[in-house]
Amino acid sequence: MRMDINTVVLPLPSDELLDVVERSLRVSFPEAYRIFIKENNGAVPITNVFSFNQHKYLIDKFLCVLDDSESDPINGWYDIEVTITQIGDRLTDNEDLVGMNVVPIAALFSGDFICLDFRETKEPTVVIWFHEESEEFSPVIQKVACNISEFFEMLKE
Repeated sequence: MRMDINTVVLPLPSDELLDVVERSLRVSFPEAYRIFIKENNGAVPITNVFSFNQHKYLIDKFLCVLDDSESDPINGWYDIEVTITQIGDRLTDNEDLVGMNVVPIAALFSGDFICLDFRETKEPTVVIWFHEESEEFSPVIQKVACNISEFFEMLKE
């Protein structure tokens, strides 16, 4: 999968910063995703359309990891933790959950998000979270790939 290098958000996240985010969310990102975000933080894929279930979806951009989202007024809105702050209660069905079990990683054109779903397995599946249908503690999601590598394959030219 190729990315528009002009859209990569700098500075790229370090392993230490990713560790901090994982501890905060109480998840362990798949290694393929860690490698991806350390090279393509917040980037827009060249092939940004994928098909699933007889629908086409457009990726607006992948979310980023910033050390200080407040210091970047443009990309700060696309920081994973900032996005979770905005929609977190609509991403989970467990109001007692500490951390996250559905983590947004890419914004879709329609306002929906591509997410890593950690609810059933340690290796997360990839899902679409539908913002218009989701309500507080009642997320509406649909699985699109068994893992992040399979999802990345959907974006190859």
